[in-house]
Amino acid sequence: MKRIIILMIAIAAVQVAADASFGPVPQHTGTTKEITNAYLKLKNALVKDNSSEAAEMGKAVETALKSFDNTHLNIEQKKLFDDVKSDALENAEHIGESSGNIVHQREHFELLSKDIYDLVKKVGSGQLLYWVLCPTYNSGKGAYWISEVKEIQNPYLGKSMPTCGTIKEEIKP
Repeated sequence: MKRIIILMIAIAAVQVAADASFGPVPQHTGTTKEITNAYLKLKNALVKDNSSEAAEMGKAVETALKSFDNTHLNIEQKKLFDDVKSDALENAEHIGESSGNIVHQREHFELLSKDIYDLVKKVGSGQLLYWVLCPTYNSGKGAYWISEVKEIQNPYLGKSMPTCGTIKEEIKP
């Protein structure tokens, strides 16, 4: 009986030592939720025609993309993230560097929106989102954006036409 107790204590001690030597389980350093939240704040700044806030949020999107931990993604999701990351980073950088030039920011927001849409469709965002079309932007060519609310708040036309748009799709969490 003493041998069994001593053996159990020894096994427990080895287990505790092994757990301590490996340290805590690492946490993901970035998530699609962080990317999505930064994107939505950027969208809301453009809705308000606030170029300086849009620049700040463009930098936040850039930071979220750079810190995204893709180790929890499957192979297909990793490939998609790798495909969209460089373009999304480039567009976020342009937005971040273009305070005072909201027209330029909106041009890059259109491109960024497509990349973020692809990402949240394939990987998820943790929240219900809406894919919205503004049919009049860009001389009637139109442009899409992602929204967290059903109420139309147009980031392309801002205060000049705040409710121009139509929800085209619900994006499930």
